[in-house]
Amino acid sequence: MKAMILAAGRGERMRHLTEDTPKPLLKVAGKALIEYSLEALAKAGFTEIVINVAYLGHQIKTYCGNGSRWGVSIQYSDEGETALETAGGIAKALPLLGQDPFLVVNADILFDYPLAELRHKHIDWAHLVMIDNPPHHPQGDFCLQTDGTLSEQGEPKFTFSGIGVYHADMFADVPVGQPLKLRPLLNAGMQQQRINGEYFNGLWRDIGTPERLFLIQGKA
Repeated sequence: MKAMILAAGRGERMRHLTEDTPKPLLKVAGKALIEYSLEALAKAGFTEIVINVAYLGHQIKTYCGNGSRWGVSIQYSDEGETALETAGGIAKALPLLGQDPFLVVNADILFDYPLAELRHKHIDWAHLVMIDNPPHHPQGDFCLQTDGTLSEQGEPKFTFSGIGVYHADMFADVPVGQPLKLRPLLNAGMQQQRINGEYFNGLWRDIGTPERLFLIQGKA
């Protein structure tokens, strides 16, 4: 199974911190955020990795190189100056990812989820890892049904962690090169009961704002 790290976002909420440095290269405990994802993927046996880049993407390419120092092989999906959002970015990267199910991980999260387990999940359109709602997202995203499917309706709702496995068919109708968020595709898939999920209660941190970055740095 191949894996993709989403690293094209500008990091607007990080303000001055990302003026000259792309968000995935901000440091936590002396290590770039994206390194944590690369290390987790390598540890789980994912050796073929695609990273999408846009804003200051050349810095990410220079920093990560071909992936050899993590024991992986990295290819890049360059979106130019303007990021294509999650679904648009995945659609553009499909020629590199292939037609088999693939893992996608956000570049700005820290976690200890055992990624190797996702190789064995049943995938229709997508399988998402869900977590308890963090303080900055108390309303949650989706309800995890007893049969393992996800729904927009129902309670309680959990938050999507940014870790998921997808089938290429989910992105078949996404125009290549056009920005598109992931939520509309997930909503459509849920209406057809094609999106599954699981609950995870281990370590998970979203480094989405300067405050959250400084908080985790203080604990690192």
